[in-house]
Amino acid sequence: MLESYHLQILERSLDAATLRHRTIANNIANIDTPQFKSSQVVFEELLQQELSGVGGQQKLEAYRTHAQHIAFGNAGSLPMPQIVSNQNNVMQNNGNDVDFESEMNLHARNQIWYNGLTQFTAGHFQKLKNVIQGGGK
Repeated sequence: MLESYHLQILERSLDAATLRHRTIANNIANIDTPQFKSSQVVFEELLQQELSGVGGQQKLEAYRTHAQHIAFGNAGSLPMPQIVSNQNNVMQNNGNDVDFESEMNLHARNQIWYNGLTQFTAGHFQKLKNVIQGGGK
């Protein structure tokens, strides 16, 4: 139960949210740096591709409750979050493409997303705790 794909996805999603926070902070810190090109983190799209599979084929292995159960689905690896340079951004006179309002909007969205992930993860462990303690007796 501790090694489930759900928990691995949550862990990787939290990593992506943390990396996104650092990337946004770096973009804001360099708002006045001439020729600075902002970056963004790509993860959710990669995860969606992995979960849905290419050509409709599921890549992740199905969860089995017993080792002798028949396995189905192909075991895939979860994608790593990637930092990519923003393309097609409108540049300022100094060649910098950081938009403060856009970065703050992304920061707020990422903070809400991160908080939701942490609550979901805490709920996962609370359920495990209840099971271990015998259903909360």
